[in-house]
Amino acid sequence: NHTTVVEFVLLGLASSHHLEITLFLFLGIAYFFILLGNISVITITLTSNLLQTPMYYFLRNFALLEITFTSTFLPSTLYSLLTERKTISLPGCFLQMLFFHCLGACTLFHLAVMSLDRYVAICHPLHYTAIMNNRLCLQLILSCWALSFLSMFPPTIMIMQLPFCGPNVMNHFYCDASLLLELSCTDTGFIEELLFVTVIIILPGTLIVTAVSYGCIVVTILHKPSSAGRRKAFSTCSAHLIVVTVFYGTCIYRYIRPEQRGGQDSDKVLSLFFSVLTQTLNPYIYSLRNRQVKQALKERV
Repeated sequence: NHTTVVEFVLLGLASSHHLEITLFLFLGIAYFFILLGNISVITITLTSNLLQTPMYYFLRNFALLEITFTSTFLPSTLYSLLTERKTISLPGCFLQMLFFHCLGACTLFHLAVMSLDRYVAICHPLHYTAIMNNRLCLQLILSCWALSFLSMFPPTIMIMQLPFCGPNVMNHFYCDASLLLELSCTDTGFIEELLFVTVIIILPGTLIVTAVSYGCIVVTILHKPSSAGRRKAFSTCSAHLIVVTVFYGTCIYRYIRPEQRGGQDSDKVLSLFFSVLTQTLNPYIYSLRNRQVKQALKERV
């Protein structure tokens, strides 16, 4: 009842028109490759008989998640870069915040599940098909979606119920929970603590699972008798680890640093790294450079 703000102003990524055009081209190309890469992964893993394995089942769901996640903010960001309109309505802002944070958490859970899948495939190859059966794969995917929404839903719903009396300006290109907390005209201490605890559990928790899985994979690779096999496995794992390191590193610094108050230009750069750069690389690092995927693509062509 005390809310007087009817919309929020997102300052975006640039202050000059020339820089906005440059960023529009960069982000437009990135979004095109995100859609192209992930749609290709979904299509080829659905239609090829070679790719009906648990690994590609996870990659297909991950590709769908990538498209959904980037589509929560990139189209509106591209639109704002081309026009003078920098505002977003309260409902639009709240929905964007809800889906951005829930889908972002789901991405972390998916990365952990995919690392577990690679751990079982490389460290326990003889039991892989028995362990990673269809039922378990479905349960893991549903758990990722359920855990992400159950963990992020309560704090974001509480933020939606806060009063906003002004100012209404956010120095960002999407509606971020930490910035909305700053703009509220009431005490937000409890929500900040709840949000921080939630992030503390999800980010380091999934990172530990991913790191331990890849650590076991590396140890197993080192015991391979074939040097060619070791090089191939290390090539794949190193590419995965680079993407995971960039994604987790930027996320952790953005959301688990001593100073939680955002709104700095550096926050926008960090957000671009984990929300755009890694999303652009993921389909090519995880799927399209894979030998079986290349073979399936050649058969289609």
